[in-house]
Amino acid sequence: MKKLLNCTISLLLTGLINTVNLLMAQSTPPASLSVGAAKVDITPALNDLKKPYFGINDNIYSRAVVINNGNTTVALVSVDIGGINDEMADRILAKVTALSGIPTRNILITATHTHSVPFGISGEAFESKIASAVKQAKDKLQPARVGYGEGVSYINVNRNIIDPDTRRWWEGPNYDGPSDKTVAVVTFESLAGKPIAIYYNYAMHGVISGMFDQVSGDVPGAASRYLENNFDDEAVALWSTGACGDQNPIYYQQTYDLREIRVKEYAKRGIDISNKMPPGGEGLDRKDPKVIKLMEQQKQMLLSMGQLLGEEVLHVMRGTKRKVSNPVLQADQRIITCPGRKRLDEGRAGYAGTYEDADSIPIRLGLIRLGDIAFTAVNGEVFNPISTRLKKESPFANTLMTTLTNGYARSGYIPHDAAFGTYTFEVVSSRLKPGFAETAIVNGLLDMMYASLQLKP
Repeated sequence: MKKLLNCTISLLLTGLINTVNLLMAQSTPPASLSVGAAKVDITPALNDLKKPYFGINDNIYSRAVVINNGNTTVALVSVDIGGINDEMADRILAKVTALSGIPTRNILITATHTHSVPFGISGEAFESKIASAVKQAKDKLQPARVGYGEGVSYINVNRNIIDPDTRRWWEGPNYDGPSDKTVAVVTFESLAGKPIAIYYNYAMHGVISGMFDQVSGDVPGAASRYLENNFDDEAVALWSTGACGDQNPIYYQQTYDLREIRVKEYAKRGIDISNKMPPGGEGLDRKDPKVIKLMEQQKQMLLSMGQLLGEEVLHVMRGTKRKVSNPVLQADQRIITCPGRKRLDEGRAGYAGTYEDADSIPIRLGLIRLGDIAFTAVNGEVFNPISTRLKKESPFANTLMTTLTNGYARSGYIPHDAAFGTYTFEVVSSRLKPGFAETAIVNGLLDMMYASLQLKP
């Protein structure tokens, strides 16, 4: 009887110890989140500017947020630049890895796609500044929480219409065309609730200041500066370029007016640019009072739209209650290829192009999973409906697509399948054959997402 009692007590104690150990294991969270953020001024010196650029409207920056969960470190980077070609992206990624130790597959470098920074700007010093923002962010790692929220902003619009006079496709505000108004906002804050970084995603071209021929971060830069000023420059606000291949600012009238002036000016010299616009503000008389007035209005519009978008980001942040400090953190990248074509004629829009077969086009895809947030990436100018389809098919509760990331695909624009039935300037200039890229991109990103969940689609 005594042996039986001792045995029973021993079993009870063993069970109690196992239960306590199990409860302790369940109550001990995984490695906690650490986050750091930084921004570096990358504005070129005045004497380094080449024609047609002649001045600085506002400074441009490289912004970075580094995230670590004890096992994995990733970096999200936003650069005020029109685009970063694949070769330049590779150089910057290598520099980031050398400085910070973060693997290249764990880094997403996104161009804000401002059209007011010289295309082709590069060089050792410039690229090193972009990389240094990541190193500085990593040096500032601190315990943190992350939250996700979504809002809406109506400052973008589909930019392809049927011209009422010519009855051909042209660029203009299409209020009925596909246009995702979502503003996705990822908030990183300290455990005391103080913002460290804001990563926001929106689909719109940064083209308001495109004719200034002065360096500017355009609306993305204005929105980020507005947010940073709101937090006394103690938080870094990173614009993430959404699927904006077919999306313009909705308030764009001054640009249309300036284009009309340019067309008339060139016509006086016997040159027709009505279907092929020269870059920047080439051909404008900057002493013309009408030109001066329109450009001043554009400067005001740039700041106003930045403020409107910034206010929506703040609205989303206020409503984001759920914050987590122990999310899963994973990263993946891969390359897909799509059949290519070469255009044999010219013209901006309105007419079907003629083509011949060309080499396949590689397109880079990326994924960073942060808990139930999926940051997906494409290195090209993606049409809005491709992003919308991805969000619908995603296994994650919160999915955003950041484009012009880790390079600039040779494809040019990446239209969705249905768009190839139109003769917009993006479609006729695309180096992709119809019917392949949309599904290849969506399925490629879904494959990575399901792999991170260890599930089959």
